[in-house]
Amino acid sequence: MEIGPSGSKTRSRAAFTLVELILVMTIMVIIISMVFPSLKGFFRGRNLDNEALRFLALTRYGQSRAINEGVPVELWVNPKAGSYGLEALSGYTETQTKPEQYRLDSTVQIVLSASSSVLTHSNFWSQTTAHSGVMTKIRFQPDGFISDASPQNVYLRQGTGGQIWIAEAPSHLEYDIKRGPPYGR
Repeated sequence: MEIGPSGSKTRSRAAFTLVELILVMTIMVIIISMVFPSLKGFFRGRNLDNEALRFLALTRYGQSRAINEGVPVELWVNPKAGSYGLEALSGYTETQTKPEQYRLDSTVQIVLSASSSVLTHSNFWSQTTAHSGVMTKIRFQPDGFISDASPQNVYLRQGTGGQIWIAEAPSHLEYDIKRGPPYGR
């Protein structure tokens, strides 16, 4: 409170005027419009990273499930439908477990390379026909090894700019995320 010239007490209020509020909102809109394109690219890249981590985690889970249950487990990939999943092979156990299925983010594509040993092995175990094209399968054996007929490389791509390469280790025991372009490209 302030004391006015006549000795009476008056109230003074500090507040924003409508013009000041409009000015602040205009500045905020300008800043957001400049920052938004770079944030859009950031979140697009995060989708690719998250998809690669989810796929890699599913390979590790499939391998541990094959070892624990003592039955072959397959991670199937259907690139045309944009989906992949995990299931234990039927006929090895009395109880049938529900297969797990995942859908790729709509902006991410998955491409698998054939194993160099697929040509010497039967394609029966590596590929089967699905409703909407060919499904490629990664088979985890009960001893923990990855089948020779399984693809060696999995590429996750997002548009023209982003790619993550998931490669089988030379020991045939796991897949790992690789950064940068694959060897030989």
